[in-house]
Amino acid sequence: MTPDQYCQEKAARSGSSFYYSFLFLPAAQRRAITALYAFCREVDDTVDEASDASVARTRLAWWRDEVARLYAGVPQHPVTRALQPALAPFGIDQGRLVEIIDGMQMDLDQTRYLDFAGLRLYCHRVAGVVGTLSAGIFSPGRTDLATYAESLGIALQLTNIVRDVGEDARRGRIYLPIEDLQRYQVPAHQILAGEHSERFVALMRFQTARARTYYREAFAALPADTRRDQRAGLIMAAIYATLLTEIERDGFQVLRQRVSLTPLRKFWLAWRTFVGARVPRIPEDA
Repeated sequence: MTPDQYCQEKAARSGSSFYYSFLFLPAAQRRAITALYAFCREVDDTVDEASDASVARTRLAWWRDEVARLYAGVPQHPVTRALQPALAPFGIDQGRLVEIIDGMQMDLDQTRYLDFAGLRLYCHRVAGVVGTLSAGIFSPGRTDLATYAESLGIALQLTNIVRDVGEDARRGRIYLPIEDLQRYQVPAHQILAGEHSERFVALMRFQTARARTYYREAFAALPADTRRDQRAGLIMAAIYATLLTEIERDGFQVLRQRVSLTPLRKFWLAWRTFVGARVPRIPEDA
C-alpha cells in the first residue's frame, strides 16, 4: 500500500463529511488535503483511542518528532510521507502542524473550559489552523483568506461540539464553557448523566447561535473570486450547517444519540455546492 492509498483509506473509513468535500478536487489538491486530513485523524486517534493518558502523551511526543523529521526530509509514517510532496507547493507550515498537536494535547490536559476564550483557543488549534492550511491547498498563494479560513474552522468545530455533547460526556469531557453552563443553570453532572431538560435546550440554542455567527463571519470574509477554488470548504460548511439545523429540529437530542446526515444527503449537498459554488444559507436564530 502506498502512502497516498493509506491516507485515502483512512479518510474513507472515517465516514467523515470531509471525505465528501474532497471528491471534486483536482488530483494534486485531493492528495494534499487527504494527507492533511489523515494527519489530523492519526493525531486525534492517538488521544481518543488510548486508554492510558501516559501512552497518549508518549505517542503525541512521537508525532512532534515525526513532524520535525518530515521537515528534515526523512518522514517515517505513511501519512507524513504522503504529506511531504505537498509542503512547498501548498505552503504547509511546520508550526501549524505542531499547533494541531498542541490542540490534541489540550484534550489530555483538561476536560473543562472555564470560558469561551479558553474554548476558542482549543478550536483554533484543532480546527482554525486546519482551516487555514486547507484554504492554502485550495487557493495556493492567496494571502487574503485568513479570516475566512479561521472562522470557518471555528464554526465547524463548534458544530462538532454541539453534535457530540453526549459522546464527549461519556468520555468525561464537557467542551461547553462553564460560564455558559452557569448562565443557563445546567450543572455539569446533568450533562454527564445525560439528563435532557428545557434549560439544556436553551443552552444548546445559544451554542448553535454562536456557531452560526462564525459561519456568517467566514462567508462575509470570503473573497468572491475565490469561491470556486474554495468549494471544498463551502461543501463542508453546507453539510455541517445542515447538520446543525437537523439537530435543532430534533430538539437537541444529543445527550443520548448522535445526529447525522445520510451519505446520499451529504453527496447531494456536496454536488449542489460544487456546481453552484454557492455560499450556504445560514438560518436566522430565534
